[in-house]
Amino acid sequence: MTTPAHPSKPPASRPLGVAAIGYAFMGKAHSNAWRNVASFFDVPAFEQKVLVGRDAGAVAEAAAKYGWAESATDWRTVVTRDDIDVVDICAPGWMHAEIAIAALEAGKHVLVEKPLANTLAEAELMTAAAAKARAKGTQSMIGFNYRRVPALALARELIAEGRLGIVRHVRAAYLQDWLTDAQAPMTWRLRKETAGSGALGDIASHAIDQVLFLLGDQVTEVSGRLNTFVNRRPGADDMEDVTVDDAAWATLSLTSGAVASVEVSRVATGRKNSLQIEVYGDKGSLLFDLENLNELGFLDATAPVREQGFRRILVNEPEHPYLDAWWPQGHIIGWEHTFTHQVRDFLLAIKDGSQPSPSFEEGLNVQYVLDAVEESAANKSTLTVVRH
Repeated sequence: MTTPAHPSKPPASRPLGVAAIGYAFMGKAHSNAWRNVASFFDVPAFEQKVLVGRDAGAVAEAAAKYGWAESATDWRTVVTRDDIDVVDICAPGWMHAEIAIAALEAGKHVLVEKPLANTLAEAELMTAAAAKARAKGTQSMIGFNYRRVPALALARELIAEGRLGIVRHVRAAYLQDWLTDAQAPMTWRLRKETAGSGALGDIASHAIDQVLFLLGDQVTEVSGRLNTFVNRRPGADDMEDVTVDDAAWATLSLTSGAVASVEVSRVATGRKNSLQIEVYGDKGSLLFDLENLNELGFLDATAPVREQGFRRILVNEPEHPYLDAWWPQGHIIGWEHTFTHQVRDFLLAIKDGSQPSPSFEEGLNVQYVLDAVEESAANKSTLTVVRH
């Protein structure tokens, strides 16, 4: 693809034009964020220009419902339009690299859902394209939305302030049960050629990113295992082979000396969307569960022993991250708010000309760990992760 000599930039007199690619689960979540962010946060002016999908009728219906001015079926045409300045990629992972690279080369700011790509090679190409575009003032970000859970943002602050002392180990378990039924039908998420991996890329990417985000650390060594419990599922015409994992386990050694255990499953009966994170230091500990996302458990081990114990912090105060924009204290927020916070941060980074986080480089770091888990599982070995 030819790179324009002068990537299009919106004149100061008009709002940023936004295009979203994908209108299903993630497209709906992102559209909700675009529709609401300016009602709660002071962000640069923008317009929801176009929603893109393969089914003309379905995407037109979604565009009308989600607040987009128009719909389209050809993303290639959309990402080169002069009135489009931001491209939000909510399509499946196998499409991420081609769309993101094309949009970046066309001078568009790019937000892409996690994981960065289906393969390490694609992720590296995307990261290189992002670095080249950044030199021209074009920003890019990967959508690890759980960084925008106020309780987890507060946890990061407490760790950075030294309230836990030296962090020794972390436990992250992301458990779901939507594939527990062996008769649950095949989807694109269960085919390696479209999904890349199963629970590993889908939800372990979140858990691993949280370990790196909370500790500000890097992984040096990985030991992993993958397992598929249901090997065949009903397809459109007959039974089909499942070619990705149902569950994954990994032990991560970190640069700081801390050790993290990561466990993920999409067949954990009774667990709907439970991301549990425990961080243990020599001066304190933190507990979090996504199914109670407004709460953070904190133990201060520097207090007298007779007073120690986990206390519940209801993360709803205006002093807590993001919450000064929302409701009075005690009026909890939900999962969907994380996407609103994500769009807010991305728009402010575009306005300021600063590198948003998590960057494609940070997404690539997660991809290196995912790749190492797969290799370790295949070889029944421990691997050293040397690239960051």
